[in-house]
Amino acid sequence: MSTLPDTRKSDFEGAKLAKRLRRLVGEAIADFSMIDAGDKVMVCLSGGKDSYALLDVLMRLRAKSPAPFDLVAVNLDQRHPGFPAHVLPDYLASLGVPFRVEVQDTYSVVKRVIPEGKTMCGLCSRLRRGVLYRLAGELGATKIALGHHRDDILETFFLNLFHGGKLKTMPPKLVSDDGRHVVIRPLAYVEERDLEAYSALREFPIIPCDLCGSQEQLQRAQVKAMLRDWEKQHPGRVESIFTALANITPSHLLDRSQFDFTKIAATNEPKTEPIHLVRRISRHRP
Repeated sequence: MSTLPDTRKSDFEGAKLAKRLRRLVGEAIADFSMIDAGDKVMVCLSGGKDSYALLDVLMRLRAKSPAPFDLVAVNLDQRHPGFPAHVLPDYLASLGVPFRVEVQDTYSVVKRVIPEGKTMCGLCSRLRRGVLYRLAGELGATKIALGHHRDDILETFFLNLFHGGKLKTMPPKLVSDDGRHVVIRPLAYVEERDLEAYSALREFPIIPCDLCGSQEQLQRAQVKAMLRDWEKQHPGRVESIFTALANITPSHLLDRSQFDFTKIAATNEPKTEPIHLVRRISRHRP
């Protein structure tokens, strides 16, 4: 039996997925003014599916963008044991995109400072962030693009809610603490499952993170499992939560720094009902 129909269906689904990712990334860029004409965007690559997809989609959008911008790919080789140092340079060279691989032994620092069995991600990310900010300055990058997606944003929201007592998450766009760098997350609207499918479609040379990704006790893994269970039992719930992050009513929360509750006072004047409502009610009176 011929496999041609199956091949055509697979190609069609792959084209739909690629188009959806470009649309969602384009919407996020437009909604949050992430990239301007003349920008030099530094795309941070870890070797995982998300950052590969980010670079791939940005390259495709740049080809058709009416506002020209440049891309430079950056990878931080943190000297993880067994890290295949040739994979990313070979891949990036094949794309013809400018890139830089920075070698910085943050792995030894993290292993020395963090006790065995404890979560390493916090310190690792801080060290990595410092190096990336330095590289952005050296390369003249005006924007730093990270590969965090919709699920990362939701997971971070619940981690802050459950363990930090804060209503906050990863913003799609932010300025660094020193005010020198703008960080953007163009995958903010993209679901992780779409990135998994896109990675398989594009056959990215994935490099697993053995430093923190293998720690099963991570709270993030538990939140991820919770969200996936919710979506399985209550389809649409996760989408509703994500929508809520962009639909805030400060006056209906408890943060006095975001809403001045001292100005709330009764007018002592009765509210009059709209005339059309009064007429409608009167027609139904006996």
